Amino acid sequence: MDNFVTFFSFQDPNIRYVVFGSVLLASSAAIVGTFIFLKKKALVGDAVAHSVLPGICVAFLIAETKNPFILVLGAFVSGWISLVLLDYIVAKSKIKEDTAIGLILSVFFGLGILMLTIIQHSGMAGQSGLDSFLFGKAAALVGNDLVVFSSISILIMAVVFILFKELRLIAFDTNFAVAIGFPVRSIELVLTTLTVLAVVVGIQAVGVVLMAAMLITPAAAARFWTDKLPVMLLLAAIFGAISGVFGAYISYVAPAMPTGPWIVMVISFIAISSFFFAPTKGIVIKSLLQRRFRMKILEENILKIFFRIGEENKDFKKHIQAKELQKYKHFSEGDLKRGLRRLRRQGFIEKTGSLYQQTIAGNNKGKRVVKLHRLWEVYLMQYLRIAPDHVHEDAESIEHIITPEIEKELEEKLNFPQHDPHQSQIPYQ
Repeated sequence: MDNFVTFFSFQDPNIRYVVFGSVLLASSAAIVGTFIFLKKKALVGDAVAHSVLPGICVAFLIAETKNPFILVLGAFVSGWISLVLLDYIVAKSKIKEDTAIGLILSVFFGLGILMLTIIQHSGMAGQSGLDSFLFGKAAALVGNDLVVFSSISILIMAVVFILFKELRLIAFDTNFAVAIGFPVRSIELVLTTLTVLAVVVGIQAVGVVLMAAMLITPAAAARFWTDKLPVMLLLAAIFGAISGVFGAYISYVAPAMPTGPWIVMVISFIAISSFFFAPTKGIVIKSLLQRRFRMKILEENILKIFFRIGEENKDFKKHIQAKELQKYKHFSEGDLKRGLRRLRRQGFIEKTGSLYQQTIAGNNKGKRVVKLHRLWEVYLMQYLRIAPDHVHEDAESIEHIITPEIEKELEEKLNFPQHDPHQSQIPYQ
């Protein structure tokens, strides 16, 4: 608890530098990464992240200093060159983009490792700590670093805000943007520049090896929570910020734990949780919704059979044994028992001994399902010209998803037909 209070009071300047730096780096990377994710260019971020290392080494060799501005400038030039070469290879050769990405990534990263090794064995003053760019060292952020990186992060966010409409358009429909005369090439160059800048500022926290995770993972997690781009951008930035704060906190509590990898671990935990538990799109939630829909279909099929039996016998209060239902539609024994049990709890059927009887509410619900089934059969025959003996199977599926609005439209469109294609009466009341 003492560590918790000390950390989140932000009284220690070192803690402030690390936390605010990590939050800005992670958030700006997440915002740019959202557009990369939507354009399905996730691997491009990985290529850029690995391609900035030679630029850092060249900048250090020329200036012989670890001034963050100079290193950032070298990294930016190197990353930008890698993307220009990537576009050139794809446009001027038969090599596909995924192959070109692998080529650029491996060549630039290999060159960077080679140059880093040369520097480390050169005995140059101030070269110690340069290898932290490989895996990141957010705990080493100081005031000068924070000023440079926060300035770039704020610039990235400002450009995204100003060009939001243009970036959104090319993220979703580049062909349409070209057709209406948008300067697509210029906007893509801006996005390329933003990507390089996001990578450049992020490598100080998580390093070139893990930077791709900070670009793509927050966006992937946010995508499970919303279908709206502004909300997705906000969520991605929040997820990135949370990972930055808690990655720094874990590193503070356990000093042997590096900050960068823990930032990635936290955002990965958020992403995995989103994959499973996000509303409507999470795997667990989708499974529950699918199970609920399957149960709805089972219950409506059972009530539909109750109605048809009552219709045939002209007695809707007739007591029925469970096995009679099997004559009209095959149910597994477990599904039938489960469906009857649920319908009893909901008050749609009643049980007397081994016999079942539908209630008034159950009769009305079964009647509506039969009505929708027969209306849809009429629609298929009249408007799609499908033969009467081919409409039943499609109606069996669609009857469970017709909304009251579609039901009303069907009735008016078909002029309230009285019989289905098999001459069975359509129950309206």
